[in-house]
Amino acid sequence: MLGKLTQVWKAKDIRKRIFFVLVMLVVFRIAAHIPLPGIDGSQLKDFFASNQFFGLLNLFSGGGLENFSVVMMGVGPYITASIIFQLLVMIVPKFEALQKEGEAGQQKINQYTRLLSVPLAMVQSYGFMILLERQANVNLIGNLSIFERFVAIIAATAGTVFLMWLGELITEKKVGNGISLMIFAGIIAGLPTAVRNTIAVYDQSQLVNMLIFVAIAIITVVAIVVITEGQRNIPISYARQIYGGRSAGGVNTHLPLRVNQAGVIPIIFAISIILFPPMIARFFVFAETAWIANAADFTIRLFDNSIFYGAFYFLMVFIFTYFYTAVVFKPEQIAENLQKQGGFIPGIRPGRHTEEYLGKTMGRIILAGAFFLGVIAILPLVIQQIVPITTLSVGGTSILIVVSVVIESVNQIDSQLVMRDYEGF
Repeated sequence: MLGKLTQVWKAKDIRKRIFFVLVMLVVFRIAAHIPLPGIDGSQLKDFFASNQFFGLLNLFSGGGLENFSVVMMGVGPYITASIIFQLLVMIVPKFEALQKEGEAGQQKINQYTRLLSVPLAMVQSYGFMILLERQANVNLIGNLSIFERFVAIIAATAGTVFLMWLGELITEKKVGNGISLMIFAGIIAGLPTAVRNTIAVYDQSQLVNMLIFVAIAIITVVAIVVITEGQRNIPISYARQIYGGRSAGGVNTHLPLRVNQAGVIPIIFAISIILFPPMIARFFVFAETAWIANAADFTIRLFDNSIFYGAFYFLMVFIFTYFYTAVVFKPEQIAENLQKQGGFIPGIRPGRHTEEYLGKTMGRIILAGAFFLGVIAILPLVIQQIVPITTLSVGGTSILIVVSVVIESVNQIDSQLVMRDYEGF
């Protein structure tokens, strides 16, 4: 580890890239503390700390939502737009053809994603303002005029576009994904405050709870690393072929099938579904029709129940893990490409049999991945019941993002070091 750090420090170009990324993250954190004009954010932090729904949304905004800053939406609209186009590529033939064009087609899809992010940011920022104004009969953001609301929406949308630009600048340096690193920075930024608050209220009676909390946190990190890096290698053999007196092929390799094929995408899908019913219900809680008001109130109380919330959240994450994997993992395409290239799985006939084998194998692997993501999603609820420490929490989603980002960045930096050695720098 120390040797790698020494290599990174001695590599001037890599050192400059890392320094640039750190500066961009500092710029992002400064922007996260610039409030929107006309917004009273004095009550927001306590609200986000106590609300599970908005706490997770604040996580994906990089911490800007709790301050109602100019980057309050973070990269959330961009993530939503990316998910939409990932699904459209699988459904709409036009986008599928674009993806098959290679880098040029991918650039067009990326441009469409950026364009879609702008109206999504406007709609989401307006929706959050309305939603926060109606929370528990308390206006959390103050009374805004039409002009102030319009200015706030434009500023929040501009903040999202600004973060997309920062994310692309960071990604170009090849030391990690820019969007992921900004979410990572938002998560890490909250650690000092949480530790300070814990120390401020600490007494000896909490020692056992603190030790249990630390042990659970360590076990969680280890489990996430194991699952994130876990994969099953399917052996692939290529038949030897003769071209003009020269032989090619005849090599053995493998096809890696990852346990966590979907990343954190199923959690994002699930929280969107879970957030929708109570959000809509809050608009009808004061309806004049009695049965509508009662149904809205029942929906809100149902989703406030931690047992129902946890069970439904786990189920949604589990289902969406299978759904998203089915969308992005195409065994028929893999089987077709292998057959065209003269590759085959030992003991499995090419074509339809290979497709069926890959589908069944992936289905078994995803069972573990889906269960793992479900546990990670509801981990904060479980920990709150085991260790009643209000100033700290083991956010499974947060740790999953942090670990994934660190692994990705380390791998990219390591590949650059290997390339330098290969090129003789």
